[in-house]
Amino acid sequence: MTIQVLDKPKPAVRTVDTSSSVPPLLPGDYLTRPEFERRYLAHPEIKKAELIEGIVYMPSPVRADRHGDPHFNMITWLGVYQSVTPGLQGSDNATVRLDFLNEPQPDVISRLAPEVGGRSQIGVDGYLEGPPEFVVEIAASSASYDMHQKKNVYARHGIPEYLVLLPLEQDVVWFALRNGLYERLVPDQNGILRSEVLPGLWLQPQAIWANDLATLLAVLQQGLASAEHAAFVARLNP
Repeated sequence: MTIQVLDKPKPAVRTVDTSSSVPPLLPGDYLTRPEFERRYLAHPEIKKAELIEGIVYMPSPVRADRHGDPHFNMITWLGVYQSVTPGLQGSDNATVRLDFLNEPQPDVISRLAPEVGGRSQIGVDGYLEGPPEFVVEIAASSASYDMHQKKNVYARHGIPEYLVLLPLEQDVVWFALRNGLYERLVPDQNGILRSEVLPGLWLQPQAIWANDLATLLAVLQQGLASAEHAAFVARLNP
C-alpha cells in the first residue's frame, strides 16, 4: 500500500512504500544508498541502521551503562559548548549522506553552519549531506566497524575529528585528520584532551566512565574560558 497526501492546499507528504513488495532491511545486505533508504523508510519499526561501504549494519539494543549514559553526557557536553559558540549546530542520531555507498547514523554530530564555513548542510528532504566537523560514536556492540570500516569512511570524506568511546575497554580514542589519515590525539599533562577543530572543546576522559557530568562540564568550562576559544568565537562572529 502506498500512502500519499495530495489534497490542496495542504503540502504533499513524501510517499512511503509500505507494501510487502519492499524487501526487509537486514544486517549484512549489500545495497546502494537509494535502495537502503527505500527499505529503511518502508520499515519504521527499525530505529537505527547504517550503510557503510555498501553493507547494512544494525546495532544491538542499547544498554544504559554501556551506551545510554555516556551518550547523554556527550550530548550535554557538546550542547554546552554549542551554546557559547556561534554558528555551531548539533544532531543526535541523524543520518548523514556521504556518498553512493555510505550513509552512517552517528550517535552525536557537531558541525559548523555553511554560513561560517561548514561543509555539511541539511538537504531538501531533511537529511544531512556532506561531512560534519566533529562526530562521536559510542562503540560497544558496534566497535568492530566503528573503529575500522566507519573510521576509514570518515577519514576519506574529510571529517576533521572523530571521537570514539569504548565502554568495554573504558577508553576514549580521539582522532584528528592529518594528511588524509586519522592520528590519535594525546592528552596534555593534566590528562585533558583538546579539540583542534573546535578550540576550547576540552574533555576529561575519566569523568565519562565515572559518569561524573559535573567534572566533565567543569573541564569544559576551562576550555571555554581559554584564549583559543575566544579567538575562535571572534572568527565565527566578526
